[in-house]
Amino acid sequence: MSLLSKKGKSTSDLIFDIIIFVLCAFVFLIVAYPLYFVIIASVSDSTLVSTGQVTLYPKGFSLFGYKEIFNDSRIWVGYKNTIIYTVLGTAVNLLFTLPAAYVLSRPEFKARRALMFIFVFTMFFNGGLIPTYLLIKELGLTNSMWVFILPFSVNVFNLIITRTFFETSLPKELFEAAQMDGCSHFQFFGKIALPLSKAVISVVGLYYLVGHWNDFFTGLIYIRDYSLQPLQIVLRDILLANQVFAEGAGSGGAAGGYAQKYADQIKYGVIIVSTLPILLVYPFIQKYFEKGVMIGSVKG
Repeated sequence: MSLLSKKGKSTSDLIFDIIIFVLCAFVFLIVAYPLYFVIIASVSDSTLVSTGQVTLYPKGFSLFGYKEIFNDSRIWVGYKNTIIYTVLGTAVNLLFTLPAAYVLSRPEFKARRALMFIFVFTMFFNGGLIPTYLLIKELGLTNSMWVFILPFSVNVFNLIITRTFFETSLPKELFEAAQMDGCSHFQFFGKIALPLSKAVISVVGLYYLVGHWNDFFTGLIYIRDYSLQPLQIVLRDILLANQVFAEGAGSGGAAGGYAQKYADQIKYGVIIVSTLPILLVYPFIQKYFEKGVMIGSVKG
């Protein structure tokens, strides 16, 4: 054993590690600070925020914005709808995506290349907004909760990720051994493939979940019944209403200042209310996420 290995890292290795640590810390601050600023701004005096006096910690602590948001009964309707659409939609997405990806990963399925081409074709070409709206209207899905779930059951990008996982992570010898014991494709998929696919299920499930939670466009285009609107539309309406109030009172002296403060606190509070639930979900699946996002990468 060399003297260098006995003493540990060389000076150059130590300098390299320090540089990497500093760069990673810098990147982390760039990514994390905007979110941190929104949090402290949402509980600070808006006048201090707008004049640049709030940078590292809250000043003029106030929960006025959150009180106004949660006192609006529409927010709870939006939360209820979005939770239903997100949970049910993600379950339907996985119900369609996982079996389809498994079938397309099997080399003995002769039509898999043709079907995969059709799937990929839809990523680059589609009918456009008006034909899609007319189709969904003819199917009777407008003004229905199912418009958030059924028309977008499979995301092709997520399908490709899942298919790649099944192709690269499930050796063919595993299926051959199971087949010798009398295991069918359905049994292999349900009892062997799925339990070994927690990483990809977690990652793809998170992608679908975030997509449903942030879905704004579907409610804006296809829903007219306000009792069916998702949280994002409700928050948008609250934000717009307070911006209009602020602009209308903008030249009204003290009233205008109050209105602007009201609108600014609502603005920051809306960001936190809409993102916090997803941020709370992520730590529970973080252990699968690193492995899952590397699916399909070049291996050497």
